[in-house]
Amino acid sequence: MDERARLSDYRGKRDFDRTGEPSGDRAPARRGRPRFVVQIHDASTLHFDFRLQVGDVLKSWSVPRGPSARPKDKRLAVPTEDHPLDYEDFEGVIAQGEYGGGTVIVWDHGTYEPLGPDADFEEGLRRGHVSFRLHGAKLRGTYALTRFKGEDDWLLVKAGGGTGHGHGTPNPRRARSVRTGRTLAQVAAGA
Repeated sequence: MDERARLSDYRGKRDFDRTGEPSGDRAPARRGRPRFVVQIHDASTLHFDFRLQVGDVLKSWSVPRGPSARPKDKRLAVPTEDHPLDYEDFEGVIAQGEYGGGTVIVWDHGTYEPLGPDADFEEGLRRGHVSFRLHGAKLRGTYALTRFKGEDDWLLVKAGGGTGHGHGTPNPRRARSVRTGRTLAQVAAGA
């Protein structure tokens, strides 16, 4: 499936004249390891968005309690629509009344490497399990995404190896953007 088809849900939900989000029409070229981003999104509910570059899009999951650096923490991850690659850099306020209306900050970003016997990460996602090593500013080490049997929801879990900053997930209201150092409140006030 080409990028335009993969982003049809994303584009169909947004009025880009009002949201300020990237449309994905001019996707940046990404070389080297695939990218990941974790955004904190203060919309109708406060949550974290976990996104992995898979091919020419960011595969996305809403993680209500956020990713954790502790292996014992299992986090629900609800799949959302694919996002364009340039969404990795998006930080700002989506107008109220628009899909996802609220404030977004980039809490972490970096690269990742797929792990395991499968070279085809996309096929692993279709089958319902992938492991990967994150190389982020805040999240580091091996993580896994596993789909519940017979369900659409996934679990995001930190596996052993590597280190994570802090203990578990930070308070999203106090968390700071890895890009600008601002909090959700500061980004909202600046809009």
